Amino acid sequence: MDRIDLNCDLGESFGAYRMGADHELLPWISSANIACGFHAGDPAVMRRTVRGAVERGVAIGAHPGLLDPAGFGRRKLEISPDEAYELVIYQAGALLGFALAAGTRLAHLKPHGALYHMAVRDVAIAEAVATAAHDLDPALVLFGLPGSELLAAGERAGLATAAEAFADRNYLASGALVARSRDDALVLDPARAAARAVRVVREGRIASVDGEDVALQPQTICIHGDVPNAPAIARAVHDALVRAGVTITALAVRGDAG
Repeated sequence: MDRIDLNCDLGESFGAYRMGADHELLPWISSANIACGFHAGDPAVMRRTVRGAVERGVAIGAHPGLLDPAGFGRRKLEISPDEAYELVIYQAGALLGFALAAGTRLAHLKPHGALYHMAVRDVAIAEAVATAAHDLDPALVLFGLPGSELLAAGERAGLATAAEAFADRNYLASGALVARSRDDALVLDPARAAARAVRVVREGRIASVDGEDVALQPQTICIHGDVPNAPAIARAVHDALVRAGVTITALAVRGDAG
């Protein structure tokens, strides 16, 4: 593999509360997952983040989450498939409005936090998310964990899908991400995150905390924008991939999602 998409979660400020360093992250990524107002973000933040991505030539994706700003959308809430469909349409539709106003469209959709992990495992929730994405725009690329119910539902819905790896998250030998409740959930050393990204692109493998390699064939690699040194991680990952001869480009540009 000589090409990869590098995505990052952006637009997670809200009102007077600032989170992340979006301006510093945009130069190093090819796709932005923009919060849509439920777990984080607000209309002004969405508009500003879309504008910044457009100026940098970064592809725009919707990052809808559960309505839980106090928990940053990372706590599981009991919702029905209908509710999952509706919250995706509501949030991604709002971001689409800002994208259209800026002269562009959404390129992809990636659920946030607990909603992401629910859609990874729960067939009904996965179907609801995928159907919502397709109903909003059948040209959207759906991001998710390799082998997940979410990507399977996306394929059944007729969407292009992209398997995702994480440069700044640790893995279990099963291929699942280490729970954020654990001290070893995150990879915060930029050099280590960069080495993991290069290896997963070049070799299709990433080390787990259990001492075993996990086989992955990602089309996109995620960096989280809410960690304090996210810009340093993003730059290190970007530069290491470029030095390894890997082209960083958005999936919508190169048109080869799964």
